[in-house]
Amino acid sequence: MRVLFAGGGTGGHLYPGIAMAGELRKMVPNVEISFAGTTSGIEATEVPRQGYKLHLIPVRGLKRGRLFANIGANLGVLADFAVALGRSITLVHREAPDVVVGTGGFVSAPLLLAAQLMRKKTLVQEQNAFPGVTTKLLALLASEVHLSFEEARRFLPKTGRIFVSGNPARLFRGEDVFQARARFGLFEERPTLLVFGGSRGARAINNAVLQHLARITASANLLWQTGALDYERINGQVHSSPRLWISPYIEDMGAAYSAADFVLCRAGASSLAELTNLGKPSVLIPYPYATGDHQRHNARALLKGGAALVVEDDSLAGESAVNTILALLNNPEKLRIMGEASRKLAYPDAAHQLALRIIALAQKP
Repeated sequence: MRVLFAGGGTGGHLYPGIAMAGELRKMVPNVEISFAGTTSGIEATEVPRQGYKLHLIPVRGLKRGRLFANIGANLGVLADFAVALGRSITLVHREAPDVVVGTGGFVSAPLLLAAQLMRKKTLVQEQNAFPGVTTKLLALLASEVHLSFEEARRFLPKTGRIFVSGNPARLFRGEDVFQARARFGLFEERPTLLVFGGSRGARAINNAVLQHLARITASANLLWQTGALDYERINGQVHSSPRLWISPYIEDMGAAYSAADFVLCRAGASSLAELTNLGKPSVLIPYPYATGDHQRHNARALLKGGAALVVEDDSLAGESAVNTILALLNNPEKLRIMGEASRKLAYPDAAHQLALRIIALAQKP
């Protein structure tokens, strides 16, 4: 059995594919798996590190907006896409995959289209509550489309080949909350707020937390991943405290989640999958410049389910927002209810279920 994964650019598009590939390796020992990506995406280094073959396809994404300059640039993008489609057809012919799986990112569009033109089985996995352009355009011809959020279904054509299977995400083992807090040098008995904004950080979140740092640590522990870009600036303005752990990056994210009662973060699909798998209540700050405003759609799905509070990027530093966050952080019963609601939205076996669907497609005549 041969499977070709097409997707990348960011970890949010790549890691679901790697999770599915890992499950396929467990279930089909002789499976042949390869990935297609670009030289500029995270896949260029991460796919070989994971032990998979990587095929490079040069392709660029469309520039959004109505400016004349964007129109001119997009003509070049379309020309590049035609070249990428030709190379994708050659790749699919040479590799002869039984199934091509698209997980988003620029490269998934030409690969999926090439596979569909060649009548190959294709599975599209969409991480966000607002589907990307590739998912919208290729859903009609896909063998199956798998969504992470029920809310995404309304943006797609009505076919019987659309399923809600969840988003494959990292799985963490839970550990004792007091031991986890002790690992970070925090007070074991205090409620704990975990804050992160990705490996590079989120400046609006960091600035708001810094502004209200004294109020937060007056009644709670703060476990804070600043990201690489802001760490030196912020670390120079804070004092060492057993109520504060601060770092540019959290290596042991499982321990961080275990230590936390409440999580404040962006609304990326992978983060939300981790939160729901662990049953963690959260304050979500949608990134306002995300493509198609998809983070706001993601956040609203958890808000609707009672699992999260949603605060806008430009409101986070206000007194009202911090008052609400601190009130929740010090309300164990409310956090318990939100945590239960979060767990109800989880798909912890998403990677396994999607691997089963890939195997079933490969076995279809």
